[in-house]
Amino acid sequence: MSVTLLTIMVAAILIIGIVLLVYSPGKSEPYLDQSGNKIIGSISEKTFININGLKQGMIIKSKDSTHPVLLILHGGIPLYFLSQKYPTGLEDYFTVVWWEQRGSGISYNTNISPESLTLEQMVADALEVTNYLRKRFYKNKIYLMAHSGGSFMGIHIAAKAPELYHAYIGVSQISNQLKSEQLAYEYMLNQYQLSDNKKMMQMLEDAPVIDGTPDKYLKLRDKAMHSFGIGTTHNMRSVPKEIFLPSIMCKEYTLKEKYNLWAGKARSGVHPLWKEMLSTNLMIQVPKLDIPVYFFSGVYDYTVSYTLSKEYFEKLQAPIRGFYTFQKSAHSPIFEEPQKVKEIMLKDVLNGTNSFADLYKATTSLQN
Repeated sequence: MSVTLLTIMVAAILIIGIVLLVYSPGKSEPYLDQSGNKIIGSISEKTFININGLKQGMIIKSKDSTHPVLLILHGGIPLYFLSQKYPTGLEDYFTVVWWEQRGSGISYNTNISPESLTLEQMVADALEVTNYLRKRFYKNKIYLMAHSGGSFMGIHIAAKAPELYHAYIGVSQISNQLKSEQLAYEYMLNQYQLSDNKKMMQMLEDAPVIDGTPDKYLKLRDKAMHSFGIGTTHNMRSVPKEIFLPSIMCKEYTLKEKYNLWAGKARSGVHPLWKEMLSTNLMIQVPKLDIPVYFFSGVYDYTVSYTLSKEYFEKLQAPIRGFYTFQKSAHSPIFEEPQKVKEIMLKDVLNGTNSFADLYKATTSLQN
């Protein structure tokens, strides 16, 4: 290797290192008014608390901390960093809490054993976080929103402790995930057949989704889903470019936290509770909630089947129900169609109604 080439490589590494440091202060910027002063009563922070013996972190955003509290449960990986590119605007009307759960993101810890990442433990953690938020913000109840894999435990939480929540909002709500994966597999195989992509057809055919999701299938899953617009967002095609890179550029994480974000993902795979998700049919396990329930689902979503989410909703018993179809979205309506989400949250969720829902436009009573 020539001295010139070595010099260029060292310089490139140094430049990348400097850029990463510049983009990794690990601090939240305050909300400012038009005069450049911090908005009185606003909150923008990253905070850590002890939850059932483990230090866990959350990012809290609100233009007015007296507003209702909205706790968001992420899926397989914390996606707060995507709100930089896809602002939700929810902090205008809620105190939004992006909790990064045990073993993930800023709550990652190498000492956490995989055996401790159980549904029971994660539900217990969520209830501790809920009570912390209720006490801190002087709220009798808060709102619970769960996305994707987070909705598996989210609906269990809402069923276990309905007295703590005003309502449950399932975004890309899981129902029967094994069947969802089978539908996704069939869709992707058909798309490869239509495009005459024999290589990918063969690779999928060698990894059938029957009784579970074989490793060969999981290695193809993310790339294939995003190539057909049925992944994180309908317009997203590249996981490295449109998920990994934004996470690296998020200034609210330190370098170590950025590493931990992906170390936690690598360790957990699709989700820490993936095997349990595949063996569970929530339509049977959780058939009823005692609080208002709202499902947000994108028509292009095959990561968590739109069709199955709708089927679950139609069977789910609750005092108030609303199902909302997002015609431009795949797996992340809160990022893809934020204005519609805000309108639903303001007009229906905060008022405990379902006037703008696709299904059950009229308020329905609890079924027997």
